[in-house]
Amino acid sequence: MKKNILAICAVLAGGLVFAQNSSLLEPTPETIGADSAAMALREINVDKFEREGSWDVTISSDYGVITSRLFDGNPAMKDTLEEDKGKEDEDSFVYGVKVEFFRRGVNSFYITSVRPLPVEGIAKTISVWVCGRNQDHHLTVLVQDMFGRNYELYMGTLGFAGWKKMTAVVPPSPDGEHGIVQQSAFYNSRPGLRIVGFRIDCNPMQARGSYYVYFDALRVVTDLYDLQYRDEDDMSDNW
Repeated sequence: MKKNILAICAVLAGGLVFAQNSSLLEPTPETIGADSAAMALREINVDKFEREGSWDVTISSDYGVITSRLFDGNPAMKDTLEEDKGKEDEDSFVYGVKVEFFRRGVNSFYITSVRPLPVEGIAKTISVWVCGRNQDHHLTVLVQDMFGRNYELYMGTLGFAGWKKMTAVVPPSPDGEHGIVQQSAFYNSRPGLRIVGFRIDCNPMQARGSYYVYFDALRVVTDLYDLQYRDEDDMSDNW
């Protein structure tokens, strides 16, 4: 009887650990860097890919030719933010990129903003809608912290067809000095996170012929608590 009880306890304990580990695989903005209960999370637009000439594309001339342009289109599953309601006519384009490979090989190409895109508040996650072509290339978002240091955040594989929302978690700085620092009491006049662009690392076996990929709705879930609940008579340290 005692052995049966111990066996049941072991199974229950194993199930609990499995459940905890499963939950860790699904991070939410509310739990990222949550060292206090005071947060005001909000999803905001960083770029809608609506302006021609605001993004550049590059690839090594040894590996291929790259071009880009805007197209009419929209992901059907993309939800409308509160700030965009009633303005759907202003969000009608997506950004297309075409790569014509010279030969197969280990190579990458870049999609970068003409100027780094600043993010208000403390960014928790970065997301973008991507229309893939079921080829196993890999997408990484490139960011800078408030000190201008460059970091890469892996978003996932592009081995799917059609539109998909891809998301990367922005890990919090452990001590305000190392890692991606977005806020500092000593440099509070500097901007926080800035998004530089994206890098696509090509699968060498599939980097041939022509490859197409499309982008829309670059967004960030950010904590705006310090901005929303700042005293109205507080002074601004921007001089």
